[in-house]
This record gives sequence, C-alpha cells and structure tokens, in this order.
Amino acid sequence: MNRFLCIAFLMMCISCSQRENIVSISGRKIVLNDSPYIIKGICYHPVSKGSSQRSFETLTQDLDLMNEAGINTIRLYSPIDDKAVLDEIHQAGIKVIVGFGYNQNGYFDILSGSFIDYITKYKSHPAILFWELGNEYNYHPEWFEGDMANWYHALNHAAKKVHAIDDQHPVATAHGELPDSLAMSICTDIDIWGMNVYRWDDPTGVFTEWKAISDKPMYLSEAGADSYMTISKLGYKQGENQVAQADATEKILTSIFEHKDICAGVALFAFADEFWKAGNSNTQDPGGWAPNSSGVPYDGAPNEEYWGIVDIERNKKDAFYIVKEQYKESKR
Repeated sequence: MNRFLCIAFLMMCISCSQRENIVSISGRKIVLNDSPYIIKGICYHPVSKGSSQRSFETLTQDLDLMNEAGINTIRLYSPIDDKAVLDEIHQAGIKVIVGFGYNQNGYFDILSGSFIDYITKYKSHPAILFWELGNEYNYHPEWFEGDMANWYHALNHAAKKVHAIDDQHPVATAHGELPDSLAMSICTDIDIWGMNVYRWDDPTGVFTEWKAISDKPMYLSEAGADSYMTISKLGYKQGENQVAQADATEKILTSIFEHKDICAGVALFAFADEFWKAGNSNTQDPGGWAPNSSGVPYDGAPNEEYWGIVDIERNKKDAFYIVKEQYKESKR
C-alpha cells in the first residue's frame, strides 16, 4: 500500500472512530449512532470501607458485575480525570454520564468554569454518553442566595458553553423531581432532563406529568430503594431487609420500561453500599438523610448506607438479580 493510500486509510479509521460515539436527540429519544439508546444504568461512586474518598481499586470487579447485570451506563456525580479508568469502562462496553457540580472548589466545576476544560479534554473519548450539570440543586436554594433562578441561569449558561465546543454529546441536568415552570422557562438549552424520583415503588405519574409539559427526553437519574427497614411495615420486618429492596426495585423498573415512549431509562441508585454516609466509615450504620426522601419504599426513611445492589464486599443482594432480569434477561 503506498503512502497516500495509508494516509487515506488512517483518516478513514479516525473518521469512523469519531462517528462511533455520536449521541443525539430525536424527539423524546436518546440516539447513539443512529439507534435509540435506553439507559439501563447505575449510579456509581465507589468508596472503600474506612474511607470517604472515591476510589477505583475495585473497578475491574465492578465492571464484571455490571456486565453480568446488563448495566450499559454508569452515572457519575463527579468527573473521572483518568483516561485509563475511562478506557477500561469503554472496553467493558459501558457508557458514562459525567456529572459536574456547581462549586467543587475548582475541580472541574461550573462556578470556576473549569468543567469546560474537562469537556475539551475528554469530549472525544468513546465512553462518554452525555454531560450532566448539577444534582437536585433545586432542593438547596440556600446555595444560590435563596433564589433558584440564580442556579437555573447559571445552568443554562453552562449548557450553552458546552454546546459551543461539543456537538456530539447532549447536555442534561439531574433535577429533584419534576421541574417547575421556572426551571423549564429558563433552562431552554438543556437537552435531556434527568429526574431524581422517589415515589414509593411506582414512578408512573412522573411520566404522564412530563409528557404534559415537554417533548424533550427525560430519564430517572435516581430511583430505587434501600435494603434497611427503619420500622416494620407492610409485612416487611424492621432491620436489614433485602426482600423489601428487591420487591420495590422490581416494581420501579417495570414501570420505567413500560413507559419507554416517554422515559429514556434509569440510573438506579446505587451500585454498592456506602459506609461513609452515616456514622463510622468502617461499619454499616442505619441512618442518614436526603432531601425530599419520604417517598422511599417501604418505610419512608432513606438509610443512606444500604442502597447498593451489591454490598461493600461486592456480594450480590436480592436486588441485583432483579436488575439482571429487568436489564438483561428481558432484552428490553
């Protein structure tokens, strides 16, 4: 092969590689390389026992478990500035939703503008599904001088900045519950609305409510149940209760996949139990608190260290098998 043919072939390969990760929007659908993409996802923030810092020391094991469960998407609360980690996730056939915070002391955050540096650096990485700005900040007006319009204007401005440098990935936000008219009127440059929804074991209502106010794609950026019952209720005994978590997870996922015409999928909360959230980080403790969380099945209490579909040692809980059935075996 002569030099000119070699160059042409190389350019063609580069072009094909770039085209292999084009994410777009078509009506209510997320589209990956011309095919509708349903998010069969998991929220992922791995923190080892005794620590409060994210670590990817169990990444290979975690990705194997995710593949077994049929998970195709990881939702991150903070960017991964490590190409080797992103490469391994891509090699496992899993996409990433990269979340950016507003004020993270300058670590790729919106306030400093450094999030754009991250997008510039990684926008061509094949693991990226889309960018996500903020996580249920509507529950924290105190962070924005008591006026949520301040956040929504910052959010929309950030979305515009992303669109200016990356035309191959949409921009989302993760909103606490259904966005109100203020959010919708200001945030016109948001392509996908993620919603953290805890409506017991049936999120069905949010889909019809969304359909009535928008024709954009939406997905549940958080949904699920924990495996601890603070009280005995509805036949579920107090204490650690994997059956309650599994039952709720099955009903929630069934509702989501029955409404694929409106909902583009879910990032189930969460992959592994997190010992750092309440009490001693070396032990698993009941307790913890989350805003607007009274809809957590089946006790109305979010025991923050018990949300994993695997425990901290990566033993599979009952809910893992429900996720596997819903994500993989059902071929949805």
